[in-house]
Amino acid sequence: MITEPASAKLVSKTVSRLSGKQVLITGTSGFLGKIVLEKLLRAVPDIGGVHLLIRGNARHPTAPERFMAEIAGSSVFERLRSELGADFDDLIETKVHCITGEITQERFGLSAEEFKSLAGEIDVVINSAASVNFREELDKALAINCECLRNLVAFTKAGRHIPVIQVSTCYVNGKNRGAAMERIVTPAGAHVPRNEAGYFEVEALIRLLQDKIEDVRSRYKGEALARKLVDLGIREANHYGWDDTYTFTKWLGEQGLMKGLRGQSLTIVRPSIIESAIEEPMPGWIEGVKVADAIILAYAREKVSLFPGRRKSITDVIPADLVGNAILLSVAEALGDERAHRIYQACTGSRNPVTLGEFIDHIEEGASGTPERLIARLHEALHHRQAHRAGQDDPFGEM
Repeated sequence: MITEPASAKLVSKTVSRLSGKQVLITGTSGFLGKIVLEKLLRAVPDIGGVHLLIRGNARHPTAPERFMAEIAGSSVFERLRSELGADFDDLIETKVHCITGEITQERFGLSAEEFKSLAGEIDVVINSAASVNFREELDKALAINCECLRNLVAFTKAGRHIPVIQVSTCYVNGKNRGAAMERIVTPAGAHVPRNEAGYFEVEALIRLLQDKIEDVRSRYKGEALARKLVDLGIREANHYGWDDTYTFTKWLGEQGLMKGLRGQSLTIVRPSIIESAIEEPMPGWIEGVKVADAIILAYAREKVSLFPGRRKSITDVIPADLVGNAILLSVAEALGDERAHRIYQACTGSRNPVTLGEFIDHIEEGASGTPERLIARLHEALHHRQAHRAGQDDPFGEM
């Protein structure tokens, strides 16, 4: 009898299902987008292709230029570069396809022929493009977090009813109290009509918000206009049951996608506060200053001396690579069932929580070091608590 070696006994269903597939990703210039892209290229060697919709900018007007300058050279790829050596450049050249486009524009800014041709190639879309500024000007937040999703719906219908993985946030639950379940969120504030399918009809609300934006634009200019649009966003968010413009517009986007993709595959992944990686591509990998880091840095630089709050309150922080895994698991599931709507929350608060008191204690323990070392020590402590994972031999932690 011939037996398989121990290393071959576990075969990832996710890797098998993604092999040969063509994946479109938006938002790869962001922190989470880079994590997803790196994991996809490293863990799925037989991926058919990864297509990146990237907006050009003043310094890098085309997607390939911006990709090479801002993404390919990121430290997120250090592990893959080390493993592949000279073959890394070949992998990028053969598997990564950069498309100069803008998700907020009709047909992503592509010609009708280009748009239809791209849709015909793609098997699944991961949309991680977003404005994550809590105090964004309302018009900008609506454009990127809500209104542009109509263009995404049109793209899926131009192809073969392409499954969509939408990256949202746990905090679309807003000011609701109690357990936040994986379901459609009812606003905690002003009434919004709900239809028989369960999601909320938000078109009239969005038109009302746009009218208010136009009214502000007619009365203010320059910096005053920007401030008034920020204030308008916060005021409207509070009125309907959210603390900030970001989470309010992400909720609006969820409702629009559920209606636009009715009868098609849609998976909404809601992470909590995303912080540095627990393991992949390397322990502690992070880029930029994230949500919790701003507080830590402020404390280390003596700009903040007091943390008001209940010590037993849970601070829900999740490593970026676990969110990336959840997204790619959702991709594999969506490819197997192309009609369902699903909602998954990627968080730690119920099964493996960190309290505000523990969070503060870790900060104080490391406060004698540099700000960078302080952040590293906090991440180490959080990761130690979050290190029990199932299926360590499997690149996606499947059972």
